[in-house]
Amino acid sequence: MSKATETGDDLPGLTIGISGPARRSTAHRLISLGLRMHGARTHYIRPGSRTDVALLDGLVLSGGTHVHPECYDQQPQVTARYDRKRDATDRRLLQEAERIGIPVLGICRGAQFINVFHGGSLCQNVTPLRVNTRHRPLLLPMQTVRLVTTSRLGRLMQSAVIGANRIHSQAIKRLGDNLRVVAVDNDLFVQAIENTHEQWLMGVQWHPEYLLYHGGHRRIFKEFVQAALDFKLSRLEPEPAEPDRHSHSEEESP
Repeated sequence: MSKATETGDDLPGLTIGISGPARRSTAHRLISLGLRMHGARTHYIRPGSRTDVALLDGLVLSGGTHVHPECYDQQPQVTARYDRKRDATDRRLLQEAERIGIPVLGICRGAQFINVFHGGSLCQNVTPLRVNTRHRPLLLPMQTVRLVTTSRLGRLMQSAVIGANRIHSQAIKRLGDNLRVVAVDNDLFVQAIENTHEQWLMGVQWHPEYLLYHGGHRRIFKEFVQAALDFKLSRLEPEPAEPDRHSHSEEESP
């Protein structure tokens, strides 16, 4: 927790971008609620938007249509809805977010897109591959998810096993570069990823916005907002002044 939060000092306003489809859904309104509960303002980003990522303090890549398989060098193997404009927008947003270093949270499609962006691939239909998990979608937290307890996600969930929902029919297959798996389900399908370097970046395969009544899933948004605050405060800190070499040399001259 930042020193400013602990002392209750006035904090600068936080603006977190939520990338989504052209039409907002209940899920996107709940994501906004989850962020605003912890003090952030939100800005909805539609496909084709030219939002300046440098003006954001955090970025959420939300759920929605499938990532087009051409993004990971495959052809469609299932009948699905795609949104090429959104794929292009999310790519630009994520590229800028990683260049600047702002925190990123990927939810469902967003987690998959992070993996694809890093050179990974997706399994286009996991439903027939399920053995130990249910085939039908679950909005309630009835899916068992096992966490790496030493991961960022494991620490904030405060448990090695949690319940989560499941709405997706795709999953991460080949892991992308500079990422690590931090959660799996009982069929060992990837349920969460994090990056391996300093930037705060996390992708969860489930939808925590539908589970805001649960303290653990609510903490995902709290942790993300705190990371955005910490990053913003670091950007507001003045650069250390360089010593005046000319005056220093004059003082030392005989």
